Amino acid sequence: MAGVDLEAWAKNLNRASAGLTDASVESFENGIREQLKLLKTSHTVFYHGSFGRFLPQHSINATLKSIGANGDALWFFLDVFPEGPADKAGIRPGEILREIDGVPTQPPTLPVLKTGEKYTLALSSPSARRDVTVEVPFRKGTKERPPIVEPKAVTHRVLPGNIGLLRIPYFSGSAGMRFGAALSTAVAELNGQGVDRLIVDLRGNIGGSLGFSMLASYLCPDKRPIGYSITPKTVRHGYDKNKLPRVPMPRTKAALLATLAAFAVRDKSVVLLTQGLGPQPFHGRVVFLVNEWTNSAGEMVASFAKENRLATVVGTKTAGNVLGATNFKVGAGYWLRLPIFGWITWNGDSLEGTGVVPDVEVEVDPELLSEGVDHQMDSAVATATGL
Repeated sequence: MAGVDLEAWAKNLNRASAGLTDASVESFENGIREQLKLLKTSHTVFYHGSFGRFLPQHSINATLKSIGANGDALWFFLDVFPEGPADKAGIRPGEILREIDGVPTQPPTLPVLKTGEKYTLALSSPSARRDVTVEVPFRKGTKERPPIVEPKAVTHRVLPGNIGLLRIPYFSGSAGMRFGAALSTAVAELNGQGVDRLIVDLRGNIGGSLGFSMLASYLCPDKRPIGYSITPKTVRHGYDKNKLPRVPMPRTKAALLATLAAFAVRDKSVVLLTQGLGPQPFHGRVVFLVNEWTNSAGEMVASFAKENRLATVVGTKTAGNVLGATNFKVGAGYWLRLPIFGWITWNGDSLEGTGVVPDVEVEVDPELLSEGVDHQMDSAVATATGL
């Protein structure tokens, strides 16, 4: 909350609270979220455990980007995650979103969709206009996560030139074990098909769990620091990163339980290590694809890859949302997610508010995307081929 006058913020919240308590449910929730935005921190979320209104990446598994300017600005679909609600409805990257249930939608306000509802989306492309129906599944929130619609964590395929492609929109599972299992299966299948180069598509990645350390482990043969989490208490007392507890990501459920037991009562300031999985056929020939919707754990692993020169990062600068958070029950079925620690790369860089700058910056081309040409992916393939 650097640069935020918390006393002034609290006074402003008290002034606004009178109007919020008598408002409709939607107005109340929107009002609280507007107040939380003033804190200028990532991973600050207010949600109900049994229903929720979320941005497209958390509801229909797609991201949007603005095209045009001023009153002529429109939203177009940027990332459409495999097997998500938008993908199942047939929505394609590059299509323009004009209306939701007959109501026009334009930048700068991103549409918010409710879980458990159906929506009719009016879309357009250079060749046609059409309506599609998108069904947002119902989800119930828990102490660990809001009731978002989780994207499929890992999909994979082989591109021409023995290039393996991993698409990772989400690091699933509260402790990363589920993601790790899916990733291990995907990597084994790609290796079995003879890949010697790898593209990891993290565009639109919404973050998730410690599973990102599993991906980091596949980038290098040895055990090495990925980065470290740091709490305000540790910052106040002063610290030496080399003396922080070191935590390798467990490979089994038994090892995970032992690790959780060991660190349950400790401060959350720890160094996260790779597993030491040994050589992989694609080592030294890896490309990461990122964009402005690459968040949180996606940024952590991208920065690790770039910092250690384990991959060439292609695309646009990431979101800069990397604080660690936990959820607090605040009554009437509502939860408040607040950051409790920061993330620092091993070289000492904080990504919060700054993000990861690609080695090769490539902007998306909306016209090409609407024609089915992914300029960023083509650049990643060309980069991987040249490694």
